[in-house]
Amino acid sequence: MDGVLLRILYCGTERDCAAVRAAAAPGLAIVTWSESRAPTEFIRTAESGAQIEAVIVGQGWVSSLGTPVLSDILSADDALSVVIEAGKLDGISERIMSGRIMAVPDDRARTLQLAAALAQRCRAERSLAAARREFDAAQRAAKLVSTEHQRQRREQDRLFETALQNMSQGLCMFDADANLVVCNDRYVEMYGISREVVGPGIPLRSILLHRKQHGNFPGDADVYIKDLMAAVAKDKFCTMLVQSGDGRTISIVNRAMDNGGWVATHEDITERTRAEAKIRHMARHDSLTGLANRVAFQDEMEQALRRVRRGQKVGVLCLDLDHFKNVNDTLGHLVGDRLLVAAAKRLMDTVRETDTIARLGGDEFAILQTDLDKVDCASTSAQRIIDAINLPYDLNGHQVVVSTSIGIAIAPNDGESTEQLLRNADMALYRAKSDGRSTFRFFEPEMDEQLQARRLLEIDLRNAVANNEFELFYQPQVDAATEEITGCEALLRWKSPTRGMVPPAKFVPLAEEIGLIVPIGEWVLIQACCEAASWEKPVRIAVNLSSAQFKSRRVVQSVLNALAISGLDARRLELEITESVLTHDNEGTLRTLHELRGFGIKISMDDFGTGYSSLSYLRSFPFDKIKIDRSFIKDISAKGDCAAIVKAVVSLGHGLGIATTAEGVETAEQLDHVRSEGCTEVQGYLFSAPRRAEDVRAYFARNKARTAAA
Repeated sequence: MDGVLLRILYCGTERDCAAVRAAAAPGLAIVTWSESRAPTEFIRTAESGAQIEAVIVGQGWVSSLGTPVLSDILSADDALSVVIEAGKLDGISERIMSGRIMAVPDDRARTLQLAAALAQRCRAERSLAAARREFDAAQRAAKLVSTEHQRQRREQDRLFETALQNMSQGLCMFDADANLVVCNDRYVEMYGISREVVGPGIPLRSILLHRKQHGNFPGDADVYIKDLMAAVAKDKFCTMLVQSGDGRTISIVNRAMDNGGWVATHEDITERTRAEAKIRHMARHDSLTGLANRVAFQDEMEQALRRVRRGQKVGVLCLDLDHFKNVNDTLGHLVGDRLLVAAAKRLMDTVRETDTIARLGGDEFAILQTDLDKVDCASTSAQRIIDAINLPYDLNGHQVVVSTSIGIAIAPNDGESTEQLLRNADMALYRAKSDGRSTFRFFEPEMDEQLQARRLLEIDLRNAVANNEFELFYQPQVDAATEEITGCEALLRWKSPTRGMVPPAKFVPLAEEIGLIVPIGEWVLIQACCEAASWEKPVRIAVNLSSAQFKSRRVVQSVLNALAISGLDARRLELEITESVLTHDNEGTLRTLHELRGFGIKISMDDFGTGYSSLSYLRSFPFDKIKIDRSFIKDISAKGDCAAIVKAVVSLGHGLGIATTAEGVETAEQLDHVRSEGCTEVQGYLFSAPRRAEDVRAYFARNKARTAAA
């Protein structure tokens, strides 16, 4: 504060204050106070830079206010000193109660000189005090900073230790001499080593040798360290996958540090590696059988076809299991899956080691044969496969017998691309099935024409639905004893404008395959019910239901709709189903059948005895009728086993209170047999072929007249 005026407060009378202001010496800033009270608040509230540094009081002013005013002034600021300007020094001593108060004779110049000296001392003391405060504050701040730094350092150390010990990877740090600096617990756990072996300063070589003793380091320690340090020094970063001695896969990432050392993280990726390998395997293999899938098979074919272009022959065999759907439908998908697995194993045991087997989907398999010397090699393999697949299977107590059909295409004659070869082999497979199944066929160019014919049939069938080209024929069912008509079965026919009358066996399977059987079936229900409602004779009308209609979940609505439109009594409607209907959602189908039967509708089982589980279905639902399949009636006179089966079925029906109808009765001898066994109804050409609606009405009239005459 050099150059700043010394601020001195003068307390006295108005006259004395004026005289002091007039006598102020240079370098002094005189502030006067003439009020009759101590200037305590004035001193205390002075702003920084304008603080009072010494006080002069006149003796008269002190005398008028009393000695306590001096104490008040001193209490306002501990750094102040007070000079009493006295006319006489006698009697003033009792007023001096502190070393900060002094008296001078009534000599204004001396008084101001003494006050100036005291003000300078006050200023110096204040500066020193301020410096001390700043120093103390700095010390306290430094101490706080040091304490906070230490706290932060401890917190950082704690966080580092926590992070280090909670890493999923093992971590270790080495100096430039390959000595350990630090490692975490995960590293110790990964390799099952003692903490004593991995202390700071332990050479990496010692750690590796210790691991080798424990069987989790299969390599040479010196070679490993040499290669590692060279890689880190060159690239500053290197990654390696190593196989531990105990079969694990470890990913090690090494990063160089500025001091010549490096940090290594060790991650056990065994499970991840296995998962990735499994994903790669799943991407190219069938999950059920473990065979190659279509993607892998086509890749193998592409490679094989490159060799074909160099003069070699390649064979592609496409095969599926005959009637596999029946196994799925009757025994369930679990048994079906087990059959696929068993068939796949037989294929692997039958083909050559160089052959590739794939499951393309469902029950469809393919085999790729390379380096064929001659075409006969493919046919020999195909026959071996058929012989192996056709052997019976024991699947959880179920005896299952299936066959296989095989189509063969040979490159380059039958195609030079994967798509063409598979397509041609598939057409050959279709021919093998058409020729009776359980056989093989080589691709022939005319097979493509047959495939095109099937496509045209599908187009015509779709047009037939749109153009209402279908017609119903009716075949009477008669009482076996009286030969009186008891009902008729509605049979679907297709009258095509270009193909003529198309038999059901040619178009119904295709309609089921492409989903047209549901709208066709609904049409049949309505037409049959309307026709039966017009008959004079109130006999039953039997309508076949497809499993596809049950799968659509609309069968009850369709039946009730047909009854409502036609006005037919529900008790005159008989719905015929086969076992395949019950194999799909058995519980749901049974609920539907019970619901239909609740309306008075009759339910019969068609083609009884040709499936896998006929007897079990008779226990699960109270059928009104069993229809014995025509295959048993055809040979009933010539084959004892057919007669025995018919007898057993009739006996079973009697025992359960179920009527029995013999289908396909064409001769009087067959009629006599089924009568003697006790069948309640018969149906077949012996009585009538299927007839158009107008013809069946005439047949009713003739039958009525014949029965009346008898």
